[in-house]
Amino acid sequence: MKRHGFTIGLIASFALSAVAHYVGAPAFNPTLQFLISAVAIIFVAGFLGKATESVAHYAGERLGGFLNATFGNAAELVIAIFLVKEGLFDMVKASITGSIIGNMLLVLGLSVLVGGLKFKEQKFNIKMASHNSSLMLLSVIALFIPAMFATSFTRAQTTTMSIIVSVILIVAYLLWLLFSMVTHKEFLADEAVEHGEAPWSKGLSIFFLVLATAMVAVESEWLVHTIEDFSHQFELSELFVGAFLIAIVGNAAEHSAAIMLARKGKIGAAVEIAVGSSLQIALFVAPVLVLVSLMFGNTMNLVFTTFELVAIGVAAFIAKSISGDGSTNWYEGVLLLVVYLILGIAFFLV
Repeated sequence: MKRHGFTIGLIASFALSAVAHYVGAPAFNPTLQFLISAVAIIFVAGFLGKATESVAHYAGERLGGFLNATFGNAAELVIAIFLVKEGLFDMVKASITGSIIGNMLLVLGLSVLVGGLKFKEQKFNIKMASHNSSLMLLSVIALFIPAMFATSFTRAQTTTMSIIVSVILIVAYLLWLLFSMVTHKEFLADEAVEHGEAPWSKGLSIFFLVLATAMVAVESEWLVHTIEDFSHQFELSELFVGAFLIAIVGNAAEHSAAIMLARKGKIGAAVEIAVGSSLQIALFVAPVLVLVSLMFGNTMNLVFTTFELVAIGVAAFIAKSISGDGSTNWYEGVLLLVVYLILGIAFFLV
């Protein structure tokens, strides 16, 4: 009965959100559209969380978490490509910043907090934690260096630097996947956790994962459109909207899945979703957007603002400090959320 109720809520909220989006005002004003879309994305995110958990039952927590992060980021990548095509590079970089710090601080923080309230301590592979920490620092370095040298470069040199660094980062990320999932897979695996019975078959789980991701992408785009009117109404800055509101909406699926998994004692998969998604954005999605922009004849560089660099650096520092020992507790989740709240206030007041 509970599952049927969720299914009805999922279909009804998604359908109503579609009607609100295409009918629009005056029948559905921007605020009402925002509320309807927000409710719908909660149901859709829950659907994706269930699909991810079911896939993890067959593929393992690490691969399941990786698939969730990848499918979630694929939706963001598609939206970002359209923004790049329009030349809205500042908005793209703000959303990239928001995705990185949102996953490292908000998603990981909520997962650790919620999981810690049920389990006194949760552990995951310490070798994986160490490698994640190194990759976090690589992300900071890769975004920091182009920004620092940009003042001494010509525009052409900055573009060249961005393209070269992007290619290097993509290669480094692909080698990391080879290392973590092929050559050293057994060293980075978490201890087996009892999954119980999967709700769906293997094939159906994969199908629902793809379907849920597509629904998240569509619903996120509808919600982003309502956020634009919402931000104008309350006079919110473009930086705050891009780095926080849009990022939170875009990562709603990861939020739900990671928290659900952590609550069930599967902190390894939750960390893979949160930290893995941040790393994927910094080391793969951002560089890919630079290369994609070449096709549109107006190259986006990797030069981020000082505010964005500080936010990413702070997020990486605190996340590295907390996850480096391979164990978590609820208070560490509080610390991550406190840093996210401080950054949010700073971005809001800029």
